[in-house]
Amino acid sequence: MSLADNIFINMCKDILENGTSTEGEKVRPKWDDGTYAYTIKKFGVVNRYDLSKEFPALTLRRLAFKYCIDELLWIWQKKSNNINELRSHIWDSWADVSGSIGKAYGYQMGVKHKYKEGYMDQVDRVIYDLKNNPYSRRIITNLYVHQDLHEMNLYPCAYSVTFNVTKKPDSDKLTLNAILNQRSNDILAANNWNVCQYAVLVHMLAQVCDFQVGELVHVIADAHIYDRHIPIIEELITRPTYDAPEFYMNPDIKDFYQFKVEDFELRNYKYGPKVENIPVAI
Repeated sequence: MSLADNIFINMCKDILENGTSTEGEKVRPKWDDGTYAYTIKKFGVVNRYDLSKEFPALTLRRLAFKYCIDELLWIWQKKSNNINELRSHIWDSWADVSGSIGKAYGYQMGVKHKYKEGYMDQVDRVIYDLKNNPYSRRIITNLYVHQDLHEMNLYPCAYSVTFNVTKKPDSDKLTLNAILNQRSNDILAANNWNVCQYAVLVHMLAQVCDFQVGELVHVIADAHIYDRHIPIIEELITRPTYDAPEFYMNPDIKDFYQFKVEDFELRNYKYGPKVENIPVAI
């Protein structure tokens, strides 16, 4: 069993056994048939992944790795908010007729602000600080910009990353760690997707800054399982598990903006059957 499988199974059991139900409350999301989408939830879930030991892809079911990478690059590299620049259709429900999701995600990453002697966006500022002031405690990105929330078709779920650099006494290289803060997380549809995306991001930034990878800490304010997802989760966590896959990233890429989807692979990846037709609440 991989560490990621173990964390996921224990988290799901905890939510199902000890979580609280929102049934009967005034909730926003609805199913396609107009029924309110209730959840079982836990507040303040914190999971730690040591990226130096394994890549945290679930083996209980297959991660759509290429689509996962594509969305990461869409936000952090292209800094786009238009679904026409995205390979998957996961954002279609929140896009307008032009394909825009409003001033959300990639849009916020690309907004330039005054810093040092010039202007740069959040991504470039992270890279600049990691290279020039790695021990700073201020290397943070934020997508939850209140003045723009009314122009976002969906408020950011994974909204902030804090980067922190440490040094192991037995290594010449610095170690890059990160905390992903998430206000809300659909455990079945999005949990491992988000974990793997930001694990890849840590690997990318570590490589371009000549660091080694450390920990990814995932902090979830509202970790929930939707009512119609409960039987799927109950079956999923009883499946056989396998060893974690081997993560490959093109070692020749030293410029963050040169990475392509094809530069990443999960090798020796064994996984359980696909979970078909997951209902999504909007």
